Amino acid sequence: MITRGIVYICIATFAFAWMNIFAKYLEDFHPLQVVFFRAFGSFALIFPYMLANKISLKGNNPKLLFLRAFLGLLSLSTFFVAIQQMPLGSAISIRYIGPIFGSGLAVYFLKEKISVMQWLSFIIAFAGVLILKGFDPRIPLSGFFMVLTSAFFLGGIFVLIRYLGSREHFLTIIYYFMVVSILGSLFFLPYWRMPIGTEWLPVIAIGALGTIGQVYMTKAFQLEETSVLAPFKYMELIYALVIGFFLFGEKYNLIVLLGMGLIIIGMLTNVYWKAKKNE
Repeated sequence: MITRGIVYICIATFAFAWMNIFAKYLEDFHPLQVVFFRAFGSFALIFPYMLANKISLKGNNPKLLFLRAFLGLLSLSTFFVAIQQMPLGSAISIRYIGPIFGSGLAVYFLKEKISVMQWLSFIIAFAGVLILKGFDPRIPLSGFFMVLTSAFFLGGIFVLIRYLGSREHFLTIIYYFMVVSILGSLFFLPYWRMPIGTEWLPVIAIGALGTIGQVYMTKAFQLEETSVLAPFKYMELIYALVIGFFLFGEKYNLIVLLGMGLIIIGMLTNVYWKAKKNE
């Protein structure tokens, strides 16, 4: 049965896929300027809505909200650096292992336990990552390091959202992320240049699509269990592979596609075993 949560997650992944495509298209811009485009567009859309609906801007946990926002800035920045250096599908695939780092951090900070089957799932996913790095010569060491760094910070974000989710309005969490990203990106003003001509289309689209993706992703996880939504979340990779082929001519051999498949299998089985453990 196709539920509203599934529809929302499909909308979110489609929006994120196109956002990443446009971010890659803007490879002539400094990555932090692309972060600014992403953040300012979302800020311009949600800030008036929050004021009109009297949604708290400060929140109840400002220090943790700031930390989540700062990790988001680091994760998004390093990801945008990575996609400017390597194929989009490979970057997205490797970033999917963020929940593995999140699980490790949750063991330390939230005292959660990881089952043996979850460890097996992590090994499968990491095997996929190693296959990608070993058999896709278009992945430079610097880009590989950047996307792994992005995945690590993404794992930290998952842990913080798990804690903040029931304590803060989701727009307050997004608002902090946008403000910190805007302020952080301003440190790179010397590298900035104004968009010209058709460059304005991806600039505007990045902010709008990022907002659509975040809102619908949040609404989806409010309506459905993670185990139900997880398979649909990875549709983002399918979109990126198809769009990347037609727009950038990105092609992948069977071994690289196998690596991507192992990452997805590892992450899906992790969700399954985690759900079984919590039954």
